[in-house]
Amino acid sequence: MKIHEYQGKEILKRYGVPVPRGKVAFSVDEAMAVATELGGPVWVVKAQIHAGGRGKGGGVKLARSLDEVRAHASSILGMQLVTHQTGPSGQKVRRLLIEEGADIKKELYVGMVVDRVTQKVALMASSEGGMDIEEVAAHTPEKIHKVFIAPDTGLTDADADAVAARIGVPAGSIAAARAVFQGLYRAFWENDALLAEINPLILTGDGRVIALDAKLNFDDNALFRHPDIVALRDLDEEDPAEIEASRFELSYISLDGNIGCLVNGAGLAMATMDTIKLFGGEPANFLDVGGGATTEKVTEAFKIMLKHPGLRAILVNIFGGIMKCDTIAEGVVAASRAVSLSVPLVVRMKGTNEELGRKILAESGLPIISANNMSEAGERVVAAAR
Repeated sequence: MKIHEYQGKEILKRYGVPVPRGKVAFSVDEAMAVATELGGPVWVVKAQIHAGGRGKGGGVKLARSLDEVRAHASSILGMQLVTHQTGPSGQKVRRLLIEEGADIKKELYVGMVVDRVTQKVALMASSEGGMDIEEVAAHTPEKIHKVFIAPDTGLTDADADAVAARIGVPAGSIAAARAVFQGLYRAFWENDALLAEINPLILTGDGRVIALDAKLNFDDNALFRHPDIVALRDLDEEDPAEIEASRFELSYISLDGNIGCLVNGAGLAMATMDTIKLFGGEPANFLDVGGGATTEKVTEAFKIMLKHPGLRAILVNIFGGIMKCDTIAEGVVAASRAVSLSVPLVVRMKGTNEELGRKILAESGLPIISANNMSEAGERVVAAAR
């Protein structure tokens, strides 16, 4: 789950990380009211969407008068903002962050992710703030410094100070940087985050260290522990099909291809998509119905897949372990009839009650294409889509 920059900054503030003064605005009038309340000669008008690269797309503007605040708010609010993370269709801007200006002397980068090799949280920091960290990693990897944080000790003063020094924080600001790094780590750890990133983290002319941006992503599987985080969810920023799927406890991610996939088990779903690619096709989605799929779940899964504008065929690939093949076959038949399925359907199933499941499909009277193995399923669904 992702949240907006202004929401991330509110969380960071709770952990002692300094951020600029600012407030969210949902209209031009609200933007003007916030700017007036903040006062000062300079304001920043920032689009709030769940994507990076907003500045390059025209979603971040500096205003040196209230008239400029109004002009920038009017142009950004409601725009379809296109960045390298939104795709070509972009994302509509429905809210703004109005902030006070900052005295930027130096821009730095700091971020945290889970490192699955060491099974620790990795702190990454660089002197190259304000840039895409992927570009820094690709062209000047020596400028990225890492510390792997043991969960029983947390981020120690010594490690925090060493990283701060390596990215060019002057001696007089080391203590401030340490507080930011340790606050960021606590925010990451205590809220079950998957990503916590400040880019840029700035040094001001008077030696302060301030988070000028904030990006926080959270582990969906841990959200039951964090109702306060769940309350920050912005459904306008999410795929409507994925929202609908979550209502039925379906794991669904929309993709750009034309072959729908309905599979039980995430690993098998990934292998199914790989198989479709192997035979020259393009998957239209990732969809894991889980181990307890009911006829209702399968029907809803079909409905969601059929909303994909480019869908040309569907592959159902089931391993009958916890989920029996006859149960899924009954669900497939019922769903096909309920939605008046109009695209080719390929079904491959193996496992518990496999023969009974095949019998149900064969006697359904529906034009279902059967497959005996993964290769056959991939080959047949790609041919059907063509």
